[in-house]
Amino acid sequence: MKVEAQPSRGLTMTSEKEQCGLKRCISWKQGFLIGIGIPLAIIPSIGITVQLLWAASILLWGLSVIQGFIQNMAFAELATTFPNASGIPGFCQEIFKSKDSGNKKYDRGRFIGGFCGWAYWLVWAPGLAVFIIIISNYLGAVFPALAAMDQLTLNIVLGIIILGGLAIVASTGLKSGALLGLIVGLLTIVPIALIALAPFVTGNFHLENITTAMVPSDWSWDGDHLMMILGLVVIAQWSACCWEMVAVYGPEYNRPSSDVPKALFAAGIVCLVMYVLIQTSVIGALGIDGVLAEPVSPLYGVAVMCLGSLAGSLVVLLMVAACILMIQIGYSAGARAMHSMAIEGNLPQWFAKTNGKGEPMRGILVIALFNLLLLVMLQGNPVAILAMSAIGYVFVFAIALFAYVKANRDPELARLERPYKAPRGWRWIALVLGILQIPFLLIGAVYIDNLAYGVVPTVVGFGVLALFIPMWLYSQQENYKGRMKARINGKAEPN
Repeated sequence: MKVEAQPSRGLTMTSEKEQCGLKRCISWKQGFLIGIGIPLAIIPSIGITVQLLWAASILLWGLSVIQGFIQNMAFAELATTFPNASGIPGFCQEIFKSKDSGNKKYDRGRFIGGFCGWAYWLVWAPGLAVFIIIISNYLGAVFPALAAMDQLTLNIVLGIIILGGLAIVASTGLKSGALLGLIVGLLTIVPIALIALAPFVTGNFHLENITTAMVPSDWSWDGDHLMMILGLVVIAQWSACCWEMVAVYGPEYNRPSSDVPKALFAAGIVCLVMYVLIQTSVIGALGIDGVLAEPVSPLYGVAVMCLGSLAGSLVVLLMVAACILMIQIGYSAGARAMHSMAIEGNLPQWFAKTNGKGEPMRGILVIALFNLLLLVMLQGNPVAILAMSAIGYVFVFAIALFAYVKANRDPELARLERPYKAPRGWRWIALVLGILQIPFLLIGAVYIDNLAYGVVPTVVGFGVLALFIPMWLYSQQENYKGRMKARINGKAEPN
């Protein structure tokens, strides 16, 4: 199906490709394979959800993935309406920019969309440090020599090796990333799913571990616990809703009008099954105390219980591979968010350049350096980094849902062709979910961050978000000068 972009709202598909360097080279299957490791994002959050919510955390994960489905029906519509946009960062920037932005030095509409893109970057970029720390813990459990090393030193060394290696893979193009995703995904998702199913087969699953421990013994429906639930929703949506990232490859799908919805919903089905299965399995097999005794990888305890110690060592190696896959996903999504912002004039043009294979390697370099810095700043606490990063998703989802409402109400945007369309009246559902994100989930995020990890994650998260303001001001000046120079030279103005 041919999808035509409206001239007044952006570049044509051909001119966009010429300027941004991204190449249409993948199908929905390859997009899905790149994101096949997303269910493993549950790993760092199992411990805190069980600690604060006990067995009711199973319901939390299921509802969070369903929330992802509801949101992604809107995002899929926008991704196909703007086939040249890189997922949420791309279509939010397109929707919120002013119609007469070419005559303005500072476009406040671009700031809203650009800030969404920057918050999206905050979601994905710190995930690399989270999984590097988890890899460090896993390897330390298997190799005593590594366990004897200084933890920060080990984290930094592993970070340099892993980030450097995956940057080399990324430099060869997106198809290579899809191939790596397929190989690592099959080596991790399938065996981990089998391990999660093992207690049901071996008789080690005990339903009473769930039914007798649904919520903590001191639970009450007061203000503190309600705030805690809101905060846990934020933690959970960092993992359970992140499969929306397969839409970030919008400019790289061969047929975005059909590939994007297919990739999104295929990823969602896998996430729904895996999140509920893993959480149910570990609680049913180990009980609450057993999970809290091994909060980083309770699947290790499940494997040892059901299959023996050899299987436990195998799980550790599988988890290392799974974490490497998650790092690759974060690399790709974060770098494309930066690239999209640079194309729209919301980050310096330096980030708009790609290599010969169409990869935004400059963004990848900055992400690598940022994560090495995070490893030092937050001293090896993966969930504290996750909590800081999760603040970004609150802003991302809120702005993206409001963008969906605007795209359906704005007369010009409403006329755009929609190869995929969410059910009738979906904008009202999107509006409600957007209001849930801000202010309610934002307050919950700050509450649970301070409750569990102190003020540092909150300060770092909002500090990184605030960095966008000076970068945006510089980028708008750079973009304005480029437009003025183009006018003087009689050339077509950049977007």
